[in-house]
Parts: sequence; C-alpha cells; structure tokens
Amino acid sequence: MKRARIAFNGAVYEAVVEESGLLKLSNGRAVKEEEVTWLPPVEPRTIFALGLNYAEHAQELSFSAPKEPLIFFKGRNTLIGHRGETPRPSDAAFMHYECELVVVIGKMARKIKAEEAYEYVQGYTIANDYAIRDYLENYYRPNFRVKNRDGCTPIGPWLVDKEDIDDPMNLTLRTYVNGKLVQEGNTKDMIFNIPALIEYLSSFMTLNAGDMILTGTPKGAVNVNVGDEVVTEIEPIGRLMNKIV
Repeated sequence: MKRARIAFNGAVYEAVVEESGLLKLSNGRAVKEEEVTWLPPVEPRTIFALGLNYAEHAQELSFSAPKEPLIFFKGRNTLIGHRGETPRPSDAAFMHYECELVVVIGKMARKIKAEEAYEYVQGYTIANDYAIRDYLENYYRPNFRVKNRDGCTPIGPWLVDKEDIDDPMNLTLRTYVNGKLVQEGNTKDMIFNIPALIEYLSSFMTLNAGDMILTGTPKGAVNVNVGDEVVTEIEPIGRLMNKIV
C-alpha cells in the first residue's frame, strides 16, 4: 500500500491513492492532489544519510569510495513534502539534486544481523537530498552546511510498504530537470546495501520506528537554477516533484 501525509483545510490527514487518482483522506473525503499540501510521509525520528554510497558518484566528486559507511545526521528542518519549494542560496555556484531511496525503520532494532535486517523495515520512500557543492570542504567534513539547510530535502510522496517492493536492491532511480532525464542509476550499485547499513548502525546504537536512512545517490549531479522543476523517480515507489526558488 502507498500512504501519504497531507495537510488540508487546516488539518493533517493520512491518505491513500484511489484507482481514480484521487487521494482518500483518513476522514473518508476524496480530494485532488493539487488541493492539498504534501507533508513528509513519515514523521521522522533520527534521520541518517549516506555519503558516497555509489562508487561512480564518489568518482565524480573526486573522492575515493569509503571503506565503511560514511554516515551523517540530518535535521527535521531539512524535510519538505512533494510539490514543495527549495531555496537556492544566493551565493551558490553549484547546487545539485540527489535522488535517493529512503529506508524507514518499523520497529526498535539493536545489534541486528544483516540476514534479519528486512524484518525491521516498515517501508520505503524517495528523497531528493540537494547539495550545495560550494560548501563541500573535504571527505571528513562534507555535509553540515551542504546537507542541513532548511527545506533542502524534499521527501515522499508515498511511504510504500516493504511487502510491495520485491527487491529494494534492484530499483531504478531517475532524476528529471524540466522534463529532461539527467540522472539514472540502480540501487544494486550501492557500495553498502540496506542489510549492511542496518547491521552497521544497529551494532552501536538503537534504531527506532520512524528512523530514516537515506541510502545515497548515483552519479549524474548537474547544477540547477531558480525556476527549475525537478522530479526524482524510483519505480515502483513513485515520482517526487520539487521546484527551486
């Protein structure tokens, strides 16, 4: 099942999509996608993000692929919903999208082995984790100013149950800017796959329901400008739309 969180007429609802394409709210009302404000599909707890988790993306940043997961935290302030707007800093010369598969944890996990990892997954969604390359300092300090700006990470539209994804490690990721395909990759090319990431994180800290893991992006980073419409897509999870302002 695909589930969303939206704001409509001053209230927040859970919603599912009907065959007609309308959104059915938790109060039973059906509305059009354009009538609502989309929110992140999950109220997050801890947000983990992966740097350089695709070897070819590491190469395009002129970095070596990491020997162990390069993980950093993101604040809740970064997340915005489908059809949201992301500001481009006035001093930025190179700001680019990053289409990423997001793993949402479904229950408390501690010291989990890789072969058990999927038992602790609730589902999956999409993130576009924008980066301002101007602020990138080095391999070890790449991400605070680059990755924690307000509204820099559209996420959604849907949380898709894990049972509806046959193989999360074989999903195609695509990004379109103003309708043009500019990025394409596959989750099978991750350096550290989903079970490995859950095993690694849970080996030294407790994961909880609602925690998110942004699993990194493939190569294909292209500068975007004010007015650009960016769509990140992962089949069969959905299409996440966003505008640069």
